[in-house]
Amino acid sequence: MTVAERHEIILNELKENGKVNVQHLSNDLEVSEVTIRKDLRILEEKGLLFRTHGGATQTNPYTSDRPVSEKAKIRSGEKNAIAKEAVKLIGENDSIILASGTTILAVARQIKSDHRLNVITSALNVSLELSHHENVEILQLGGQLRPSSTSVVGPYAEEFLNGITCGILFLGVDGIDLDHGLTTSNLMEASLNQKFIEVAQYTVVVADHTKFGKRGFSRICALDQVQHIITDDGIPSDTVKKLEEMGIQVTTASQ
Repeated sequence: MTVAERHEIILNELKENGKVNVQHLSNDLEVSEVTIRKDLRILEEKGLLFRTHGGATQTNPYTSDRPVSEKAKIRSGEKNAIAKEAVKLIGENDSIILASGTTILAVARQIKSDHRLNVITSALNVSLELSHHENVEILQLGGQLRPSSTSVVGPYAEEFLNGITCGILFLGVDGIDLDHGLTTSNLMEASLNQKFIEVAQYTVVVADHTKFGKRGFSRICALDQVQHIITDDGIPSDTVKKLEEMGIQVTTASQ
């Protein structure tokens, strides 16, 4: 089989399935995985696919850092449904972390002030949303402001967390990849999110179904550091099954 024939087979499978896997192609075409990876690199250089961990896809798996005002208009119904499920996990007198992002803001909007609640957050819009609740005590982190997300990042924010432990972390992400884990589009935000995970006893990722199979520029952590994912019912059932096999609880919210 010539290189051109092999490339044609790869592109045909990609067109049919939307993605290809290095190991499967190696077995099917009876060549080494090194050869397949070289084929994928050549095809990517020609703009015919996007390489991913262990394979390739038709669509660009990498996310861009868009302003929070723009992101808020996307999948708002799904985000609200996810938020309603998320607040069910919050108990009386809990201490929680609300990271940043439009889904996290949706969670803040669903919080009721019937009981005392301690909230640590890096997001200014989350603090403002909760500021009218007299039973909610807010610890707003300081640091370098990211205008695109209206949240703070950097060593000052991370240092503040050194003396803190809390129950639940609610984490928004830009991408969830079964192999690569959780990612975001900003390196400093990824670092702060790693610190959040360290100080929290339980990590809950809140993300709509379009975040699955996507990757941001910066890796936050592997999926084995996540206990619970709340998403909407647009997530494929096979993805839910794989996540549950990893020991992650998955909640799907309907609008």
